[in-house]
Amino acid sequence: MYRWLAVLRFLLVANTIGLNVYRDGFSRPLLAGVLLAGMVVWTCVISWAYHAYSRRTTGWVLADMAVALAAMALTPVVKDPGYHSTLPGFWVMGALFAWAIHWHLQGGFAAAVLLSVGDLATRHYLTETVYGNLFLLLVGGPIVGLMVDSLLRSAARTSVAEREAAAATERTRLARAVHDGVLQALALVQRRAPELGPDGVELGRLAGEQEQALRTLIRQQDAVDESAAGMVDVVGALSALEQRPGVTVAAPPDPVLLDAACVREVVAVVSACLDNVVAHVGADARAWVLVDAAPDAVHVSVRDEGPGIPAGRLEEAEREGRLGVASSIRGRVAELGGRADLSTGGHGTEWELSFPR
Repeated sequence: MYRWLAVLRFLLVANTIGLNVYRDGFSRPLLAGVLLAGMVVWTCVISWAYHAYSRRTTGWVLADMAVALAAMALTPVVKDPGYHSTLPGFWVMGALFAWAIHWHLQGGFAAAVLLSVGDLATRHYLTETVYGNLFLLLVGGPIVGLMVDSLLRSAARTSVAEREAAAATERTRLARAVHDGVLQALALVQRRAPELGPDGVELGRLAGEQEQALRTLIRQQDAVDESAAGMVDVVGALSALEQRPGVTVAAPPDPVLLDAACVREVVAVVSACLDNVVAHVGADARAWVLVDAAPDAVHVSVRDEGPGIPAGRLEEAEREGRLGVASSIRGRVAELGGRADLSTGGHGTEWELSFPR
């Protein structure tokens, strides 16, 4: 913005010199020439000052306005009485825009007021043309300030988006490298280690735990951070449940965004299902969590290979005041507007949970 302002300044000073030479009407031509030469020098100096970020200080901006007001105030000294335009003319727009760029809306409006008061102070009269010029100043300054403010906000958003895109790309690259190397090596150790005897069994178990933990970490890293919008990746949240012994989570590779409060309830429901597996099947029982995303809903199934739930056991537990299934699972799902279907028998127990998106 400052660099384009420098281009505008040289156009304005050239326009000012041309108009003053064309109109003439100077009571003191020599002094007028000195003032015009001083405006050219100041245009060069202030353009140089604004060219470097370190020199764009408040002092230079205030000096810019002081020079513009001084050039305007000296108009009655060098021009004949009854003049129609001030000596600097539109050249003062440079200071106006500098204030708008530096202080945005407030700066543009303040500069427009100062220049308007300075213009009227040298004239002592108001015509339709003068009013039009003042109106343009009072409108143009704030508009430029608003535009600069909008550009800065847009640049900040673009910068954040570029950093997030770069981070996502790097995470994808690292996840691919980890998957192709470390995860495959851990899976191989887990399969082949039992051949080494009791120590190999323990080594295989540790390799399996590390593989599971690493897969969970990769999924969590791939989660899209939408905290400002209140959105959370349900895949990453459910993948963290793999840290529980015996739990395996299968989920889509891409993030599935839901409202943060909804995700907390989904995780609570699945955790309640897994707690029942531990309580009724055993602490070492295996459980599988499957996540499937549809355009209108998220489907989650929780399955174990236990003995199943005897007929009428859930109703009996509810009559006894034990509301784990009725409240923690079905109650939460109902509050989210979803469905909870139970399938149980000698093959085990499976919860089919559906949550609207």
